[in-house]
Amino acid sequence: MGEGLDRARTQDRITLHGLRGRGRHGVYPRERAEGQTFIVDAALSVDTRAAARDDDLSATADYGALAEKIVALIEGEPVNLIETLAERIAAACLADPAVRAAEITVHKPDAPITVPFDDVTVTIRREAAAR
Repeated sequence: MGEGLDRARTQDRITLHGLRGRGRHGVYPRERAEGQTFIVDAALSVDTRAAARDDDLSATADYGALAEKIVALIEGEPVNLIETLAERIAAACLADPAVRAAEITVHKPDAPITVPFDDVTVTIRREAAAR
């Protein structure tokens, strides 16, 4: 089996659940002024075989460093849409050479909705360009 095909079939995942930060994202002035909690789940496609074989962090995605980058984006420059926030988070994850694809879910549990609800989420999946 060719290495390219073997790499494509690897479906290892590193998943970060419930990363939290306070951001000022939204289209309404109150959202920008007061801010609110945003929660992010990130499922990263990574080939973990070399890291597992060699017990070597440098051969996989450093989920601690990625978590810090994600929270920095949540707490950083405001955007109107959580779709935009999800896109920025996916790009940051894909900048890690070990990450082949990223599925990002942004939760906005305090969204300005006038009816009872539990959560609003946007989920996107992006793949890295061929490397």
